Amino acid sequence: MQIIPKTGFKGLVENWQSDLLAAISVSLVALPLGLGIALASGVEPMAGITSAIIGGIVTTLFRGSHLTINGPAAGLIAVTLVSIASLNDGTGQAINYTLAAFMVAGAIQVVLGILKWGRFADIFHPTVIRGILAGIGVIIVAKQIHLALGTEISSSSTVEDLLAVVTHFNEINPFVALISLIGLILLVWHSKISYKLFHFLPAPIWVLVLAIPLVYAFNFFDFHTMELFGNSYDVGPNLLVRIPDNLWDAIIHPNFAKVGTLNFWMAVVSITIVASIITLASSKAIDKLDPYKRRTNLNKDLIGVGIGTMVAGALGGLPIVAVIVRSTVNVNNHAKTKWSNFYHGALLLLFIFLLAPVIQQVPLAALAVLLVYNGFKLASPRVFKQVYKQGVEQLIFFITTLMLTIFFGLLWGILGGMLLALIIHFLLAKVSYQNFFKMILKSGTNLTSTSSGYYILKVRGIANFLGTMKIDKLLGDIPPGSEVKVDFSGVRLVDLSILELTYDYQRMHENNGGSLTIFGLDEHVSSSRHKLAMRIFTKEPTHKWTVREREIQKLSEEHGWDFVHERLLDHYFESFYFFKSRPIEYKSNSISGEDNDMHWEISDVTFDEGAYLALEEYKTTVECIRLPFPIPKFTIEKRDILDKYLDRLTAHKDIDYVKYTDFSDKFKVKVEDEEEMSTFLNEKLKELIEESDIHHIESNGEAILIFNDQMRLARLDEYNKMIRFSQDLRALLW
Repeated sequence: MQIIPKTGFKGLVENWQSDLLAAISVSLVALPLGLGIALASGVEPMAGITSAIIGGIVTTLFRGSHLTINGPAAGLIAVTLVSIASLNDGTGQAINYTLAAFMVAGAIQVVLGILKWGRFADIFHPTVIRGILAGIGVIIVAKQIHLALGTEISSSSTVEDLLAVVTHFNEINPFVALISLIGLILLVWHSKISYKLFHFLPAPIWVLVLAIPLVYAFNFFDFHTMELFGNSYDVGPNLLVRIPDNLWDAIIHPNFAKVGTLNFWMAVVSITIVASIITLASSKAIDKLDPYKRRTNLNKDLIGVGIGTMVAGALGGLPIVAVIVRSTVNVNNHAKTKWSNFYHGALLLLFIFLLAPVIQQVPLAALAVLLVYNGFKLASPRVFKQVYKQGVEQLIFFITTLMLTIFFGLLWGILGGMLLALIIHFLLAKVSYQNFFKMILKSGTNLTSTSSGYYILKVRGIANFLGTMKIDKLLGDIPPGSEVKVDFSGVRLVDLSILELTYDYQRMHENNGGSLTIFGLDEHVSSSRHKLAMRIFTKEPTHKWTVREREIQKLSEEHGWDFVHERLLDHYFESFYFFKSRPIEYKSNSISGEDNDMHWEISDVTFDEGAYLALEEYKTTVECIRLPFPIPKFTIEKRDILDKYLDRLTAHKDIDYVKYTDFSDKFKVKVEDEEEMSTFLNEKLKELIEESDIHHIESNGEAILIFNDQMRLARLDEYNKMIRFSQDLRALLW
């Protein structure tokens, strides 16, 4: 049985090693990002570090999430820039007025949390939110790319900033651009390089580490001119990060003199909405990655970030939110409790005092390229592709919101995107506008229980984002561990937001021992096969099979195995350690067979690593071998060349597994019980594993999971190797 980490101070004592080690990785990512976000927001670099420190040390004490990291976010760069510009009255107090707006926005978040409005972000369409973030990404790229290239421009719009890259191309400073180019190459290729030593430091730190020698090579410390190809270029200290020698001088205080102006309250509303949406969406996304399947108290999270933002605003910092990329790093480095967030803030406080002289040697271009890269990821072609996979209508919502955000600002982007979604839903529903809103707000959706003990949620009318809070409340009334059926047969149109809510609840409910079945969508059509694609009442189109799928079907027919082509949900995989923080989207192309009393199944599995802004989707082929008797829980992975050295540096107590050393040096082995494993893992079984080509072997106590490559689907010849392994395994175990 999985042990849930303790909370509060008991959790601090129990898991301090795991949380501290995870916090080291997080803080190394947070340091350069905090500096860069502050610069891009038009404030002093220390403002970003101040926010990250407060987000760790202060926010942790009040919030409701377990593994989320709090600090400044790139998503608030645009709203901060707009706020500073709108509150600028020529007195030099624009930043101080903006700090006051931060504090008021934080206070509003605290009130929203106390009033239990923690789920109000659910009424914002998920695709509209992605469009907003993509628009923010474009704005970040437009503002930072010139700093990365060493060009100076004066423009009044994002489009002009982007066009100026071409019109000012001949003004690029090659000594600045070289730093950015090296940094960009590092960021792009860091995750693709398998050399373990390279992964000992996160990519953002490598960008800074390799940039500083170039600062010395080009002598950025003195103002001078450098020649290249007959052209002269200016370099000097103005190209370096500036932080005060006395760090207390970085603290500035708010000015509430503008509190009676419209611009002030426009800034407050923008900051409150964007910061709350980012926090709530990120917290829910990280819940999906939590290997212990804990659920965030979103009301407490709003209170926590609100208090943190108020403190940050009082000391010259930026708004504090839940940050998805750093949270994903936290999960991937095996943090257990909220104290990893506290440690990350404390470590940053230590770093800033110890490394201040080093930070002053960091070129602005290195920080700018970090933000250009992160901004590009928010609006990359991959994001467009992911949205399109969910349906062409989602792509329309996304692009429209993105364009409105770029040209007219965040609030217009949100309002325009939501209005467009409603118009499209109205046109597709083909009802009068009176009936349209009646079918949303008075749809007749209800929850009933039967005499046999299961619950039926009947969703009726038009199920779109305006109805998410009602459906979420009904789902919340269902007792844990119960059997649930969700019936969409009476729905004229069901939107992505409702399907996303339902599937998220299904995952959580089944992890708590319950079951949930979704039916009634067979007669609905969508523009995509994606499980979240919007559906309207009609018949679903057929799918064209690929060559590989035909070959798998032929292979199963030749051997008399069962074959299921359809995409199916199967949360059983999440009982394995590997998939506890990698949510399964679906399995497909499953072939299965019986070998006496052993059942095996090979499936293509689509799963997510990271979430929300950091989401990466992977496909792999796994074999699951169900056994008729219990075996020890363990994970066995082939060891890379540097693993044995890195293991010593990162050795710590794991709440679920301990390291098992009585095996080959070629493999990393973790077990729940060493004594049971020693009895189970006899010499012949060791020999079978060592001689196999299997990369990952894992037991959940009643079944064994194996796969070769988590990044791709298996070839047909690899199917035979997996099946032979299961047969040889059976021969040894029986």
